[in-house]
Amino acid sequence: MNKRMLSTACWAKSCETESIKLVIANTSAHNETMLYKFKSKATGDLIMLEPQGRQILQIMGKEPSAKGIVLASEMPQAIKALQEAVVREEAELEAAQQATQDQAAQETAHKSSAHHISLRQRVVPFIDMLQRAHAENVDVVWGV
Repeated sequence: MNKRMLSTACWAKSCETESIKLVIANTSAHNETMLYKFKSKATGDLIMLEPQGRQILQIMGKEPSAKGIVLASEMPQAIKALQEAVVREEAELEAAQQATQDQAAQETAHKSSAHHISLRQRVVPFIDMLQRAHAENVDVVWGV
């Protein structure tokens, strides 16, 4: 291989590396979605998207920060708060359904609620994690 071919090959390799770096940078810039990864020695990890994780933390009275901890001693109150929030949401949904008397409106509400993911569906795995961690007297952490 002569010098010119070697130089061209090195330049192409350099451009390829720079292109890969640009793709990675652009992908990272467009995917700003934060994930919450909850960890406990009593269970496997539980991963949630940022909006749902933030909602659950706020219901429990925790600051929705990048790092945090639910102490074993705090878990009974956290579980109670989550269960009460589920009951409130279900009561609100039921009241909204009863308020719509028109058949067409009920059909539309039913179709939209079929795609709605309830708070109950989101918190059941988290409540299970808290119950297991509390039973073993270990904490639940995130962001560490």
